[in-house]
Amino acid sequence: MSNNVLSRRDFLVKSICSAAIACVPNLLVRTKAYARACPYDKKFTGHSPSIALIIDDVGFSFDRVMPFLQLNIPLTFSVLPHLPYSKPLAEKIHDLGHEVMLHQPMEPHNVFIDPGPGALFMSYKPDTIASVIERNITSIPHAIGCNNHMGSRYTESRTMMRPTLEFIKERHLFFVDSLTSERSIGFDTAKSLQMNAAIRNVFIDNVREKNYVYAQLLLLKKFALRSGAAIGIGHPRPETVAAIKKFLPELNGTGVALTYVSRLAAATS
Repeated sequence: MSNNVLSRRDFLVKSICSAAIACVPNLLVRTKAYARACPYDKKFTGHSPSIALIIDDVGFSFDRVMPFLQLNIPLTFSVLPHLPYSKPLAEKIHDLGHEVMLHQPMEPHNVFIDPGPGALFMSYKPDTIASVIERNITSIPHAIGCNNHMGSRYTESRTMMRPTLEFIKERHLFFVDSLTSERSIGFDTAKSLQMNAAIRNVFIDNVREKNYVYAQLLLLKKFALRSGAAIGIGHPRPETVAAIKKFLPELNGTGVALTYVSRLAAATS
């Protein structure tokens, strides 16, 4: 890695020093992902009402992911780069017919959180951005799309997001804006580049409790019926897979179908 790449250790040291002079109330405001449900502005075309579920943060454990693969429903799995099980899980997910995405780590506002291996930082120049993303994509076999991991600060910057998305487009990947900041310009930038792109509607499991996740899935169904489609992001947790199992019968007779996120990214205007 080139000398101008900020290591995770250097980022944390720099961030902690910055935090010492920062306003504490402002810091506390930015400690949680932007989780307000965000409906689409425009209806999807060419689809019956659809829900796409993305399972984020894949790569830490086989055991946490396998119950989702056993649901026998369309799911898209977003895999973090350079973790112990990232590559074998991507292979397994693909072999079972599901979609694989790169879960691209990006710099958050919260200075005490390390975004992880393969992260993009605000200090990076375009050539460094390209080399980091290239290594990450290469490390995740069968990745056809990308969404941001963290990135509440990074995704607010057009200066950073434009070259990032230009390179992702060059690799023929679609982009899903995880919307970890209400000021994210990721989706708008991707569409300005004429990319296939979409935006997260609901984080389904910000609270790790089965009934909460179930209620968020019902909200996701409401958005799909109203806007034509909705995208939910969850994580490989027992509470989440249990809530999905409980939710599936709720789709019977509604006309709402589960689908892969790539189909929704291709349908946005």
